[in-house]
Amino acid sequence: MRTWAEIDLGALEENYRALRGLLPAGCRFLGVVKANAYGHGAVPAARRLEALGAEYLAAACLDEAAELREAGISAPILVLGPIPVEQAGEAAAQNVTATVCHWENARALSAAAVAAGRTLKIHLKADTGMSRLGLVCDHAHLSAAVEEMAAIAALPGLEVEGVFTHFADADGDEAFTMLQLQRFQALLEGLRDRGIVPAIRHCAGSAATLKYPAAYLDMVRPGIALYGHYPDPSCKGPGSPVLRPVMRLCTRVVDVRTVPAGATVSYGRTARLERETRLAVLPIGYGDGLFRCLSNRGRITIRGVPRTITGRVCMDLCMVPAGEDVQVGDVAEVYGPSQPVEEAAALAGTISYELLTAVGRRVPRVYLG
Repeated sequence: MRTWAEIDLGALEENYRALRGLLPAGCRFLGVVKANAYGHGAVPAARRLEALGAEYLAAACLDEAAELREAGISAPILVLGPIPVEQAGEAAAQNVTATVCHWENARALSAAAVAAGRTLKIHLKADTGMSRLGLVCDHAHLSAAVEEMAAIAALPGLEVEGVFTHFADADGDEAFTMLQLQRFQALLEGLRDRGIVPAIRHCAGSAATLKYPAAYLDMVRPGIALYGHYPDPSCKGPGSPVLRPVMRLCTRVVDVRTVPAGATVSYGRTARLERETRLAVLPIGYGDGLFRCLSNRGRITIRGVPRTITGRVCMDLCMVPAGEDVQVGDVAEVYGPSQPVEEAAALAGTISYELLTAVGRRVPRVYLG
């Protein structure tokens, strides 16, 4: 293979067990497998998590959920993004759970579910400070949110199984996270006063699962942590579980060429060689998910030596110094134990999530464990 990603399902299992070990008895575990399981392969990851006993899975859209159902995954699946009205019947047929963000969305889903003769499970989304999706639940809007959710709960064809919110800065701002949690708890109290007690209340993603036991409630929703990465260094403290990266991204040297002193390398001629240099050509580029902004900055390890990318990353190829030892056929590690994805993310000015999910579909996943 020219370039491949090794996915260690044994490491995924270790991470699951480590995170599960933080939870009190009875707290459910939702494994987030959206965006192709953060680039790791949604179906194999979901199969392993289902076999391990994860009570719920999460997808971003109905198409992602349908892929899991077609692969035989039977665990409950929460679709985190809004489901278009025209897909309401399909959502019920696929036995997935819809996120409902406001009255208009709920009314349309209700009508579609009734027309299809089905009942659609839903989780109500509360906006406690993310300002993205859901009913605004700050102090000024709390009563209105409770009333709107109560009205939604009364609609035919819908079964309110859960209510949830999303923390905006759990890996950074504890005070704001606790404010969001307080707003969410106030919402739950308001719903309880109206006789509405959803079976599943949830708000903790990876960072909150690692840092805030008070946020566990009925279910947690780890994503990036499942795949062996901490959302932020602050999430890795004394007593934190040891997480093991699940992906190792590799490529293989396809050519080694000697280039004379003074030559320029790759598009735009952004690198000029000061001396005669052996360059290794690697069949990985931005078409595979290796960001172009890592040109002349990112590092790739060959034979235990980190080597800085020389010149611009091309769509399908890049070059690194070969030294005297590199040969055609050598395996090069792009992300892995010797080349943490977090280092590349820092150089690219982004986060590990983006680099992992960017690993292209044309990169074969090889499953271990």
